Amino acid sequence: MAQSSTSRRLQTSPWDRLVAFATSETVLYVVKRILQAALTLLLASALSFFVIQLAPGNFLDQYRQSPQFSPETLAQLEAQFGLDQPVWRQYLNWLYQAIFRGNFGLSFAYQRPVTDLLWERVPNTLLLSFAAIIVTWLIALPLGVIGAVNQNRFLDKALRVLSYMGQGMPTIVTGLLLLFFAQSVAPLFPIGGRTSIIHDDLNWFGRMLDVGWHLILPTLALSITSFAGLQRITRGQLLDVLRQNYVQTARAKGLSENRVIYVHALRNAVNPLITLLGFEFASLLGGAFITETYFNWPGLGKLILEAVQAQDLYLVMASLMMGAVMLIVGNLIADLALSFVDPRIRLSEMN
Repeated sequence: MAQSSTSRRLQTSPWDRLVAFATSETVLYVVKRILQAALTLLLASALSFFVIQLAPGNFLDQYRQSPQFSPETLAQLEAQFGLDQPVWRQYLNWLYQAIFRGNFGLSFAYQRPVTDLLWERVPNTLLLSFAAIIVTWLIALPLGVIGAVNQNRFLDKALRVLSYMGQGMPTIVTGLLLLFFAQSVAPLFPIGGRTSIIHDDLNWFGRMLDVGWHLILPTLALSITSFAGLQRITRGQLLDVLRQNYVQTARAKGLSENRVIYVHALRNAVNPLITLLGFEFASLLGGAFITETYFNWPGLGKLILEAVQAQDLYLVMASLMMGAVMLIVGNLIADLALSFVDPRIRLSEMN
């Protein structure tokens, strides 16, 4: 019997294995999400393009009053950037270039391809967002577990007050408070930027420490509000699981309380938290726009703000599309992680 099963596995051709992989539940789910994402990005790009055009004027308005720019020069620049065409034609030209040539246009202000500008800024935003996620979970999960284990005791009440205070302080407030704190303890923490002026003179380890040193305050500004909400959710989920019959059965069998909590209860309580990863990533990206401006962090949010202020049309569009892609990927990763942690959850049954 064992020999027959072994022979069947050996007789399976690479083509059959490839077909089995391509038709697996995970691959089909990823393909479905990619198709949904393509439609979402198309609609979002059209809406964003036309909303941006509702603003009066364009990038060249700042030069119209300058005697250095003649009407002929301005007309030539309008034709070069395509601003002399109707809005719908501008959008179709931009969409065609973006889809079939990977060209998202030329930045008016920087006179550089917007893709080059994005690749310089996106890693900084991802670094800040992932650092904030790690710090948030490292703080929220232990505090949520402590609160659930000590339900209605003094420690639990103190942690709940702390979470209420954290949720009541948006990123715009925590950023300002941390700026005041950095100024009062200067030069302990850097006020802004990603690196110091001696960054290039350091070795690889010193450069990592330098970036991490500049990352502390922006990360805290993003984490304070996020950890407060996640802490409350962790506490509530763990309390619900601790009331389940199988937990009471595990206690009746004589298992230690730590084993009941951290092996049986916490594993099931953490599942709903994983679904929040995508939404948390979205909220962190939104908060990163404010934080990057406060701390002069060279990320995507700061770039979008500068592009909007300058009415740099193609840079705004490419930045918004990149932000939307990052949100979609974050939600997809959260879904895949949830199915990996809990095999009972089938991707085919998820929307």
